[in-house]
Amino acid sequence: MFTSLSDRLAATFKNLRGKGRLSESDVNKTVRDIRMALLEADVALPVVKDFTHNIRERALGAEVSQALNPAQQIVKIVNEELIDILGQHTRPLRLAKTAPTVIMLAGLQGSGKTTLAGKLGKWFKDQGDTPLLVAADLQRPNAVTQLQVVGERAGVPVFAPEKGNVGGHDAVGPTGEGTRSYGDPVEVAEDGIQHAISKLYNVVIVDTAGRLAVDENLMQQAADIRDAIEPDEVLFVIDAMIGQAAVETAQAFQDGIDFTGVVLSKLDGDARGGAALSVAKITGRPIMFASTGEGVKDFEIFHPDRMASRILDMGDMLTLIEKAEKAFDREQAAEMERKFLAAEDFTFDDFLQQMAAIKRMGSLKSMLKMMPGMNEMKAQLDALDEREFDRVEAMVRSMTPFERSHPKQINGSRRARIAAGSGVTVGEVNQLLTRFTEAQKMMKQLARGGGIPGMPGLPGTGKRGRQQAPQRIKSKSGNPAKRAEQERAAASSANRAPAGSAFGAGLGGSDPSAGLDPSKLPKGFEKFLGQ
Repeated sequence: MFTSLSDRLAATFKNLRGKGRLSESDVNKTVRDIRMALLEADVALPVVKDFTHNIRERALGAEVSQALNPAQQIVKIVNEELIDILGQHTRPLRLAKTAPTVIMLAGLQGSGKTTLAGKLGKWFKDQGDTPLLVAADLQRPNAVTQLQVVGERAGVPVFAPEKGNVGGHDAVGPTGEGTRSYGDPVEVAEDGIQHAISKLYNVVIVDTAGRLAVDENLMQQAADIRDAIEPDEVLFVIDAMIGQAAVETAQAFQDGIDFTGVVLSKLDGDARGGAALSVAKITGRPIMFASTGEGVKDFEIFHPDRMASRILDMGDMLTLIEKAEKAFDREQAAEMERKFLAAEDFTFDDFLQQMAAIKRMGSLKSMLKMMPGMNEMKAQLDALDEREFDRVEAMVRSMTPFERSHPKQINGSRRARIAAGSGVTVGEVNQLLTRFTEAQKMMKQLARGGGIPGMPGLPGTGKRGRQQAPQRIKSKSGNPAKRAEQERAAASSANRAPAGSAFGAGLGGSDPSAGLDPSKLPKGFEKFLGQ
């Protein structure tokens, strides 16, 4: 989403590297480049003005002029200002004191409200709640059917007493001459809450109708639903790809229904992303969630500080860690750790478990993009074919249980059978087995403490290292003078205090003051020597 903006900002900061001091012209040029980058990303003009003004004021102050690294200080300032316009803090959902918690979704048609309803329901379900989706969009063709399909994918029940518009003609206004009625959305919303109370659902998500543009009918219907159900949260769902129009749309919905939070949809798109950088600052309402894909799991809490780090190509390791904690089973991780420390063979069954956990984390490309500095490897990421992992998994699943645990026993005929069963060539099977054998050797080397070539070994792992070979005793010289010198050196070494002896005496010596010259000690120190 923010690729073009990230590239422009990275190029701007690159020009500042290596400068021990920034002049006013350097600051002005940097601010000008940032302004152009934001405008090209479709950020609203008032937001751009405030953003660049704050950066210029701070960059010309003592904060940068007295910094050891002015370029890094500029990046720090831009990061903090980005966090500010994105909302500063992460605000959690307000939950009702008495169940159910009612959440109303509003927005334009095509913004992704119905899909988001399923994602939000799935998110609540994963936390142990019992959500219910209410189909109150009775105007868009097949909107009720779509919500039922999305709810089934998410594993969340849907309350849909009315079928809505299934004929392909949008209903406009109340029932009357020349119009068609598909039910009352206000009544459906009210009945949905009563159904949730009777069936003990503790979260109700109401999907409402939208329009292709803001109009009075849309706002009035949304306002009527809000007044009838009194939701705990009203979430405004906005397409992150609509650019400058996001500001006008957000202001219209704020005036019409006074939403309490914003959800950005389609953040996985390739648009410039100005909506995300404008809505929170213009409306004063926090961005609470972000939709990052088409799957029901492609949904995350919006953290302003983490999003700012992504824009500046600093990565988002916290989100990546959270995804990993949810995806990887603790018992499996403990078993893998035991195998690693015991230097046991890593099998293809272990490999399948790891691949399944990575798939649960989501798209591999999206995870790699959360690593710092990955914007510089966009070409490699774009060329990454995630279907290759499916082919590898197909090869592994074509193996028998014996072959998965004994890969060295896979001979030529077995390789031919595996290739035929997975639809690949024998050469691809050979490559997989070769890479897998190398991975096994590397893990054993790590477990023994040998480490990866060029890297230190892991502390506390593996077996005890080799015992140090005894030093070779030098033979005595045949030259009498040189031999006498060697004997004096050996005697001096024998009389030298062992390591850890504080005053030069042996650890087992009876006189701790032996070998000391009292005349060279500070005055009055004799009493400590027992004299």
